[in-house]
Amino acid sequence: MILPIFLQLISNPGVQQDIDPLTQAAIIAGAIALQGSYWLRYRWVTIHVPFRSAPVGHLVMFASRVSFFFGGALFSVIFFRHVPEFDMFPPLGQAMLKLLIVMAILFALFCYALELERFGKAIDDPSSGRANT
Repeated sequence: MILPIFLQLISNPGVQQDIDPLTQAAIIAGAIALQGSYWLRYRWVTIHVPFRSAPVGHLVMFASRVSFFFGGALFSVIFFRHVPEFDMFPPLGQAMLKLLIVMAILFALFCYALELERFGKAIDDPSSGRANT
């Protein structure tokens, strides 16, 4: 759902994007679901480690970092490429609402990356290849 919007932003810098309300609602609902799931799991669910493995733990932690590439790309396109091209900015209230939505999406992606990293650290075998001091 977000990829076509991302491609529109890249292709048409400075042009206000027409995103239908259903798509906007789905994006906002997705960010809320990510946030809700993250905080519920963070607060009340302990991580169950099915096995311990340093290579697998490192791969999961790598996936957590890679997953945030999209957030960084989205931020870069919006704030460094798209916004400076505007001929006229939207009204302040509308601009603040859009900024809040973008920041909520980025924070949800950040929390997702944190959860993957937390899982990767739990899988990581603490005795593999580390000096015992």
